[in-house]
Amino acid sequence: MRWTIGRVKITKIVELETVGHTRFILPSAGSEEIRRLPWLIPHFATEEGRLKMSIHALVVETPARRIVVDTGLGNDKQGRTIPIWNDRQGPFLDDLSAAGYPPDSIDTVLCTHLHVDHIGWNTRLRDGRWVPTFENARYLFGQTEYAYWRDHSTAPDKAAIFADSVAPVVEAGRADLVASNARICDEITLIPTPGHSPGHMSLHIRSEGEEGLLTGDVAHHPCQMAHLDWSSTVDSDASQAVQTRRELFARFADRPVLVIGGHFDAGHIERDGDAFKFIAAGS
Repeated sequence: MRWTIGRVKITKIVELETVGHTRFILPSAGSEEIRRLPWLIPHFATEEGRLKMSIHALVVETPARRIVVDTGLGNDKQGRTIPIWNDRQGPFLDDLSAAGYPPDSIDTVLCTHLHVDHIGWNTRLRDGRWVPTFENARYLFGQTEYAYWRDHSTAPDKAAIFADSVAPVVEAGRADLVASNARICDEITLIPTPGHSPGHMSLHIRSEGEEGLLTGDVAHHPCQMAHLDWSSTVDSDASQAVQTRRELFARFADRPVLVIGGHFDAGHIERDGDAFKFIAAGS
C-alpha cells in the first residue's frame, strides 16, 4: 500500500498478516467488545470481531532521503518466544526491491523502538555472521531506548534479540543514537511517546501543508483509541502508555492528518466522547 503526504511517499512492505489470534497481545479485545465498535469493520476487524493486524515496514521517501521505519521480524532468527517467528524464510527483501527500494538504495533505518518485531531486518545472516541488511544506511536508535535494552537484555530471549539485530549494527559502526524529539530531515520530526517501551518514538511528517503521523506501537490496534486503557501485554509502563495514547491522539484528532500504525493501515483520528475512533483512509 502507498500513501502520500505532500512530497513524501510512504510504502507499506508487509512481512506477516494476521486475523484473530491477537488476544495474547491485547487480552481485553474480545470479539463482543470489538463488535461494539462498528467503525472498525471491515478495515480493522472482521464481522465476527476478530482483529486484523500486520507486521510491516514503512518506507518513507522524501525528496532527499529513503528511510525504512521499523524492520519487522527478519529471516533466520532464533530464540523468539513465538514459534513462527523463528527461522523465517520470507520474501521481505524481494518485496522491498519489487516496490522500487532495493536494500542498497536505503540511506536511513529508523526504529521506533527495539522490540523483536520492529528490528529483525536490521541484520541478515551472511557467511554465518549477522551483518547490517542496509549496508549504505545509518541506523537511528533512540538514546533512551538503546540504553534501556543494552542494560536490560539479560533474559535469554532478549539477549538473543539484541545480539542478532542491534549489536551487529553498532559493531559495524552504522548506528547513531538520537534524541526522542530529534529532527531527522526537513519533513520529519520525532515525538517522544514512551510507555510501550521506555524510549518509544513516533514520527511527525509535514510537507507542503500536509501532515502525517507514524505512531509505531503507541497503539497496536485502533480499538485502543476507543479504549485507551486497553494496554498491550508487553507495555513496559501501562499507565504511561495510557497517558501517551490520550495525549497523542488528542493532539492529532479532528484534523486532516494521515495516521499509520505500526501494525495497522492508514486513517484519521476523530474524537468520540471521552475517547477516539479511527476512520480508514478513503472511507
